[in-house]
Amino acid sequence: MTHASVLIVDDEKNILSTLSRALRVEDYDVDVAGNAEIALRKVGSKAYDLLLLDVQLPDQDGLSILRQLREQQNDVPVIMMSGHGTIETAVQATQLGAYTFLEKPIGSERLLLAIQNCLGYARLAAENEELKERAGATDELLGESPVMQALRERIALAANANANVLVTGERGTGKELVARAIHLGSKRAGGPYEKLNCAAVPAELIESELFGHEAGAFTGATKQRRGKFERAAGGTLFLDEVGDMPASMQAKLLRVLQEGELERVGGSDLIHVDVRVVAATNKALRAEIEEGRFRADLYDRLNVLPIRVPALRERVEDVPLLAAHFLRQACASNDRRGKSLTDGAMKLLTGYDYPGNVRELRNLIERLVILTPGDEVNESDARALLPIAGGGGGGGGYYRPGMPLKEMMEAVERDLITRALQHHEGHVTNTAADLGLERSHLYKKMKALDIKR
Repeated sequence: MTHASVLIVDDEKNILSTLSRALRVEDYDVDVAGNAEIALRKVGSKAYDLLLLDVQLPDQDGLSILRQLREQQNDVPVIMMSGHGTIETAVQATQLGAYTFLEKPIGSERLLLAIQNCLGYARLAAENEELKERAGATDELLGESPVMQALRERIALAANANANVLVTGERGTGKELVARAIHLGSKRAGGPYEKLNCAAVPAELIESELFGHEAGAFTGATKQRRGKFERAAGGTLFLDEVGDMPASMQAKLLRVLQEGELERVGGSDLIHVDVRVVAATNKALRAEIEEGRFRADLYDRLNVLPIRVPALRERVEDVPLLAAHFLRQACASNDRRGKSLTDGAMKLLTGYDYPGNVRELRNLIERLVILTPGDEVNESDARALLPIAGGGGGGGGYYRPGMPLKEMMEAVERDLITRALQHHEGHVTNTAADLGLERSHLYKKMKALDIKR
C-alpha cells in the first residue's frame, strides 16, 4: 500500500524533526525543506499528497509559495502553520486555497486530525470531479447506430490496454471525449489527465509546455516548471491536433515515447515518466507524411491503437437522440423551461449534413432554446436558424420563398466558399485551386461576401 506523501516546510530544525517524527510513526512518507527555494524544487520534482507550509521563511513567506503553486495550476492540498498567526493571515491563506491554518505549537493529535481531514476532503473532491467527468464523458458519444456501438466497443478495448492511441475524425466529432473516456475506463483513471492543444501553443513554447523548464532556461523562466508529461505521471496525456506539432518537436516527442524519459528545457537530469499518450487529429497523417510534414516513425509510435470517430452524417439515426439530450442540457444551463421539438423541426434537423458534426448540432440546439420564445420549437424556428444549405431538410435546397434571386445566389456562393475553406483548413491557395479560381479572385469574393478566413 502506498502511504500519503507529505512535505514539511519550516526553517526551524526542531519543528521539522518533531513533526516529521510524528508523521513517520503514522506511516506517512515524509520529506522536509528548510526554505522556500528547496521546497519549490522538491514540489517541482515530486507529486506530494500534502504540504505543511510555514508562513515565516527566511527567503520568502509561505503565502507567496502558495500563490506560486496555484498560479502554476498545482492543486496540492496545503495546511499553513504559523507561530504568529493573525486572522488576516488565516483569511489570506484560505483565499489562496489552503485547507486550514494551524497555530504553533501544534500538538501531534491536532496535527494528525488536520492532515486526516485534509486528505479526506481532497479525496472526496477528486472523486466528485471524477464522477462529473464520467457523467459528462459520454455526452456526445450517445447513439445507438451501429457505428457508435462499434466505437464504444473500441474505446472499451483501448481502455483495458496501456498502448498509445491515435484518435482521428473530423472537427466536432468528439475526439477529446473519446480520449477522456479511454482514460476514465482504464486502470489509470485514478491518475491525472492532462491535455495540450498542439495547434494552440506557439512553436517556441511547446517544448516547455510538454517537458517543463528550469529556472533561467530562457527569458521569462524565473521559476522551475513541470511540463505536461510530468504532471500526467501515472495517468494520461491527451495531445490534441498532434498533426500541427512543429517538426522540431516531433523528434523530441518520439524520443520520450521511445525512452520513457525526458529532460526539462535548460536541464540535464533525465526524468523518468510513466504516461500513456492519446493523440488526436483531423488531418490525414499519411498524406502529411508523404508531404514531409509529419514523421513516419512518430506516426507508428502513436498509431498503436487507431480509433476513428464517425462524422454525424454517418449516423443520422442518432440525431433525434442527441437533439433531445442537448435540448434538456440547453434548457437547464440557460434557465429556460423545458422545451420540445416538433416532428417538423426534427425532420429538418435530421436532414442537415452538419459539417461541424456533433458540436454544430449542440450549438444549434442551444441557439434554438435561447431564441425561441415559446415552449415548442417548430419547423419555422429550425428553418430560420439552419445554415441555408441545410434549410431544405432534403426538399427545399437553397431556395428561400420571398428572397430575391441575387441574395439567394450570394448565399449559395457564401456557403460553398465557406465549406471549401473549412475543407482546406483556411488555406486560401488550395481552396482557390479546388474551386478553379485565381487566388486574387477568391479574395475579392471573400471580401464582397464578408467571409472571414
